[in-house]
Amino acid sequence: MRRFAAGLALMSLAAAFTAPAAPLPERIDAARLSEITRVLASDEFEGRAPGSAGEQRTIDYLIAEFRALGLQPAGEHGSWTQRVPLLHTQAPADARITVHSSRGSLDWRQGQEIATLTLRPVDRVQLTDAELVFVGYGVTAPERNWDDYRGSDMRGKVAVILINDPDFEAVPGDAAYGRFDGNAATYYARWTYKYEEAVRHGAIGALVVHETAGAGYPWSTAIAANGEGYDIVRTDPAAEKLLFQSWLARDAAIQLFRSAGLDFEALKVAARRTGFKPVPIAGARLSIDHPLQHSRIESRNVLAQIKGSKRPAESVMVAAHWDAYGIGAPDADGRRIRPGAIDDAIGVAGVLEVARVLRNAARPQRSVIFAAWTAEERGLLGSEYYAVNPVQPLATMAANLTIDVLQTAGPARDVVLIGAGQSELDDYLAQAAASQQRTVTPDAKPERALAFRADHFSLAKRGVPALLLMGIGGGVDLINGGRTAGDRFVSDYTTRCYHKTCDQWSNDWDLRGAVQDVELVLTIARQLANSRAWPRWREGLSFKTVRDESAPARERAAGAHKNRATSQ
Repeated sequence: MRRFAAGLALMSLAAAFTAPAAPLPERIDAARLSEITRVLASDEFEGRAPGSAGEQRTIDYLIAEFRALGLQPAGEHGSWTQRVPLLHTQAPADARITVHSSRGSLDWRQGQEIATLTLRPVDRVQLTDAELVFVGYGVTAPERNWDDYRGSDMRGKVAVILINDPDFEAVPGDAAYGRFDGNAATYYARWTYKYEEAVRHGAIGALVVHETAGAGYPWSTAIAANGEGYDIVRTDPAAEKLLFQSWLARDAAIQLFRSAGLDFEALKVAARRTGFKPVPIAGARLSIDHPLQHSRIESRNVLAQIKGSKRPAESVMVAAHWDAYGIGAPDADGRRIRPGAIDDAIGVAGVLEVARVLRNAARPQRSVIFAAWTAEERGLLGSEYYAVNPVQPLATMAANLTIDVLQTAGPARDVVLIGAGQSELDDYLAQAAASQQRTVTPDAKPERALAFRADHFSLAKRGVPALLLMGIGGGVDLINGGRTAGDRFVSDYTTRCYHKTCDQWSNDWDLRGAVQDVELVLTIARQLANSRAWPRWREGLSFKTVRDESAPARERAAGAHKNRATSQ
């Protein structure tokens, strides 16, 4: 492994950035981006929900498009798809959690004080008089010398957890200050991590206290799932998932702590300081009892490829998610279909356009895999399933390039990078942007943790270097109107249309900026597919540790290629 790492270090980025000699015969086509988006966001596709009639139409359309482009299937058993078995659960609208204490009872209602769901296939969610323990931010991070659980026995207990990570509100003098990258959220900030960590410590359930600033979205977003949950089908769900997981409204949390004679704000401060230990919420006992509907849904990822000419076992992946939110409650105009045009039909259109241009160019040396994931909106589940069950080895995947939303407000002077500073792919993006006379701007609000909220993350946490382009990550510096206009586009879209019925295709879009961003993905994919470079994670990231462990596989791939070249 050390010899291979040394070899990588000697390979200069300048060599990796050398542009392929042959020019591309075609460019990304704005008209095709628009047309593909229009089709996928049409009413015929019913909002592209996993397991729906809209899914089947989506899968059929994507396969037909990839086939027409002359690509090869890259799914299971030589097919175009990968089967993704999903668990679907639904807690009742009248689900309640009751807490009894010496100072009285608290009755929390679904959609009011709590947003609770279950990701185990059980017929009933039932727990009586469970102890509650405040575990601060619920973080166990040995590499940062931090452990909120400190050996506490959580078996059969319910963890009460703060949102974000210990650094989010830390001030000088707090032990957490500067330890978790300041306001830039780490994965420890995510509610998904907090539930995972609670399971690892033996908890039976968890309540994450919702605060808008720390969560990055309001209470209305936290309750939007209405008790509905999705997960991949697991062999032993009880070993990996809590009996119940819930958001808890801030005011309800304050009442809970007060019922045990505790001060919520004081304990928040204590959780950022040296010596914090889990605090039992003395005398309070939690009970929950409600039926649960659960079923299995068969969904699919769509996978296509251009097979590499020299090193087909090595790959570069270009990906987006095909799913949206399906059919929901009627809006003010009676519309029920949530078409997901910008999120993420246009991202899928970008993937298809990259595939078209690369297919019509000289065949790349490495394979290029094109993925359209299912169930991103349900928790990155299609990409997660692939990462657990890869059709192509992740160890020899040079990079994952993900498109999740493209802006439709025109050309820009810059591109916003989500998760800046994580890998050498930042350098590739900067070089590609410079070729367009553009610059790279880091996400202005890294506390929103967007770097952990898209499908690239499923592969990144397995070590694959990943780059995310997200058109609503921050307001770009638009040619027409500057950053003010860019911010206005993001604010208007996220406030009015994000995950709603008005996320519709429009003939009035200015897709010149979207074309610029897709061409960045095209440039980087082509460079990596025609090089021997393996982009690296920056030092200090857990992703780098995972990637380093798979270095022998890349060394074997390099050796096999050398032997083939010698024999020829």
